[in-house]
Amino acid sequence: MIGEPVDLPGAQRLAQDDPYQFQWWALSLVGARPTEEKKGADRGIDGRLYFHDENKRDRKTKQVIFSVKAGHVQSAYVRDLRGVIDREDAQIGVLICMEAPTKPMLKEAAEAGFYKPPGLEDRYPRIQILTIEELLAGKGVAYPRLLEVTFKKAPKARRAAEEQMALGGAEVDGPF
Repeated sequence: MIGEPVDLPGAQRLAQDDPYQFQWWALSLVGARPTEEKKGADRGIDGRLYFHDENKRDRKTKQVIFSVKAGHVQSAYVRDLRGVIDREDAQIGVLICMEAPTKPMLKEAAEAGFYKPPGLEDRYPRIQILTIEELLAGKGVAYPRLLEVTFKKAPKARRAAEEQMALGGAEVDGPF
């Protein structure tokens, strides 16, 4: 396969040909960061996504942990993921899989309960199972997102140019 999959048959081909590359591609669909850059023991964590759901004063970085499975899936994977989010003190765990989840998998996920952010009424499933087909159709991970400015404002172009020129000893001319 050349390039990234854009449809389910392409994703299936990648999963079969290169499960490790499939894992990286699947994580990119949800905006998660891969945890390992090399093959090896990942301790049940293929990727992470960080978020904030509290005001600035009390803010702690929270996380969603991802596990990606390219082959046959079973309820043991959901139990393992639940153990990983408990061990890592994560708020949400997501199992991304090529195949549709089984009824026992869905039951295991439902039994994990919900994550309720402090001060908010919303609830998010602690364990979520997403298929590649769902992700390609636009479904995403359910987790809290606070919209706030987190970066310092950049200086105005004229002032920045003047400061830059002052460092070099030249005067500012031109359209500034």
